[in-house]
Amino acid sequence: MAGPLTGTRIIEVAGIGPGPFCVMMLADMGAEIIRVDRASNVRPGSERRTDILGRSRRSIAIDLTKPEGVETLLRLAETADGLTEGFRPGVMERLGVGPDECLARNPKLVYGRMTGWGQEGPYASTAGHDINYISLAGALAHIGRKGEAPAPPLNLVGDNGGGGMLLAFGMACGLFESQRSGKGQVIDAAMVDGAALLMAPFYSMLASGMWKEERGSNLLDSGAHFYDAYECADGQYVSLGSIEPQFYALLLKHTGLDNEPEFAGQMDRAQWPALKERVTAVMKTKTRAEWCAIMEGTDICFAPVLTMSEAMKHPHNIHRNTFVESAGVSQPGPAPRFSRTTPEIAGPPSIPGEHSDAILGELLGSSAAEIAALRASGAIG
Repeated sequence: MAGPLTGTRIIEVAGIGPGPFCVMMLADMGAEIIRVDRASNVRPGSERRTDILGRSRRSIAIDLTKPEGVETLLRLAETADGLTEGFRPGVMERLGVGPDECLARNPKLVYGRMTGWGQEGPYASTAGHDINYISLAGALAHIGRKGEAPAPPLNLVGDNGGGGMLLAFGMACGLFESQRSGKGQVIDAAMVDGAALLMAPFYSMLASGMWKEERGSNLLDSGAHFYDAYECADGQYVSLGSIEPQFYALLLKHTGLDNEPEFAGQMDRAQWPALKERVTAVMKTKTRAEWCAIMEGTDICFAPVLTMSEAMKHPHNIHRNTFVESAGVSQPGPAPRFSRTTPEIAGPPSIPGEHSDAILGELLGSSAAEIAALRASGAIG
């Protein structure tokens, strides 16, 4: 079955990080993606197919510094439902393919913009990366252990969650609204905004007095002895999340700590450091596999801490097809699941410019002579 976005066409002006992540999600849901790569990125003989974020789209290589290249992109925008780009504010306008130009050609176009700081504000014109955006959003300061420096959580909070997913959600909302109104609009997706939004539950706890701003001192930030990752006898790790009293009771039972009276005061924060030392010592008495044998299948709220290679082989993930293989590359499969319009990976990552001729011919009706002229001018690769 086709995914829920089948029949939707998105023009992706190629970028890095959160932009491709957003478009991968849209492609997984069935959207037809035309990726506009830079003509300078065309590498004859290149066969690199391991860029998972680039799966399920066709590529046309365009030089947007040439008038013919600009016109080609504007003509593609006329055929599309949406367009995404991830340049600094003002770059697309200077190239002549900003929102005004594109919406003039296609008033129903949903124009998605992905930046770190947003289209306006004191930081808008400056460079940055995930670690900077989540810092300003109030997220990074609270990730890490007490007495240690903040720990960057990979690029999950800024680039992927606060960036790519935010823009994917915005594009889906914009496309839905456009079907009703017949009008397009511009989406300003900023990673600093998205990272702040992901922190909403913690800002709520702060407002209610339930959150201490000292890193590593709270329920969910490694402060509690019953919510953390612990090293085992073999140097591997397991995770515990026994927040609710009934789950906490099971944790004490299966670790043999239920006979130690100091553990009765689960939410006594003053006792957490000492209790954590005790749990740490107990967890080191068995290997990860031994703890799995004891705790898996219970309601302790337990899981082994797996590497990427291990995660792909775990029975639960295998059962759910959480990871799939496409073009010989193991990778996370499309999510979420749909009961009727089943998402799927449509194909491997494209090589820049791989489908230039086909896209021009199919979507714009360009003749072989017209395509040859564009290539001769350097407008396409």
